[in-house]
Amino acid sequence: MRVKEINALSTEDRASKLADLRIELARIRTMVNAGGAVENPTRIRNLRRTIAQILTIQNEKKLGIHQPVEEKEEKAEKKAAKPTKAPKAKKQIKETISK
Repeated sequence: MRVKEINALSTEDRASKLADLRIELARIRTMVNAGGAVENPTRIRNLRRTIAQILTIQNEKKLGIHQPVEEKEEKAEKKAAKPTKAPKAKKQIKETISK
């Protein structure tokens, strides 16, 4: 799962997805420990990474650290709309050229 997809989930959906992923990871690990061949060994890494991402996002939301994407876009728009000041050197060059 991607981070955007995880952020889009509600708290209950995120918790159920976390439980499902942990169950799947436990099942794959028992297969490996029993000596069985896993059809996709990289799936373990992906499961662990996704679980960590979900836990991180849950913790950020609990602590109030996480900022929704909409707020970030609004800040970027405000920053882009803000007029910029020309550096002094350019002002002096423009004044000398206009004289």
